[in-house]
Amino acid sequence: MPVILHDIESLLGLKPQQLPKHIAMIMDGNGRWAQWKNLPRIEGHRQGAKVVRKMVTECSKLGIGYLTLYSFSMENWKRPREEVEFLMQLCAEYLAHELPEMMSLEVKLRHLGRMTGLPESVQQRLTETMAATAGNKGLILSLALNYSSRVEITDAMQVIAQKIARKELSGEEVTETLIGDHLYTAGMPDPDLIIRTAGERRLSNFLLWQLAYTEFYVEKDCWPDFSEDHLHRAIQDYVQRERKFGAISTKL
Repeated sequence: MPVILHDIESLLGLKPQQLPKHIAMIMDGNGRWAQWKNLPRIEGHRQGAKVVRKMVTECSKLGIGYLTLYSFSMENWKRPREEVEFLMQLCAEYLAHELPEMMSLEVKLRHLGRMTGLPESVQQRLTETMAATAGNKGLILSLALNYSSRVEITDAMQVIAQKIARKELSGEEVTETLIGDHLYTAGMPDPDLIIRTAGERRLSNFLLWQLAYTEFYVEKDCWPDFSEDHLHRAIQDYVQRERKFGAISTKL
């Protein structure tokens, strides 16, 4: 069954071509949300997973091409063991539970990050879900899981260096395009819009190469409170920006 898309002009007062093609999100504030409500931190993560489902559904219905979510960084392994174990279990459960919805929405799953180091249950669910959704033609959902942008760039440089050593490449052939083709995001356009919740204003080692000219939107509310209306406001704010990519404003 095809996804029923929103009437963008009626909903947002915009034309479909004005929407960002690729939205990235740093889903911050789960723990704080829970603590403010006198709940265990894990309850914030549980609620946050429900918001992920809302965003995947809404982006699909808006016709957004790519949604990239910062799910778990390499630095997050420093968190308490019980919290990390819960997050890994939650990830595996999410993938299993949401597969029917992904298939219904024609969502294609990608993983950004190192598979090695993740629990076997998570690796298995990721592999199975990516295989099951490989033929889908809708939203491309990328989960940055066990991800570090510096490691991503390092991995790319090592592969390129090995190709140069084997004389498959020359140094002169190393361009921005070639580097991009060796990143985890190869084949994807750079994000047009990045949204970070909980009022934080830092990249936290996320997509450092890809965000060179991405528009930022900071939402003060924590991720568990993020809604479709929050997303709509971020998109409407994005549309008001003039994206110059280093050039002079055309409005002068």
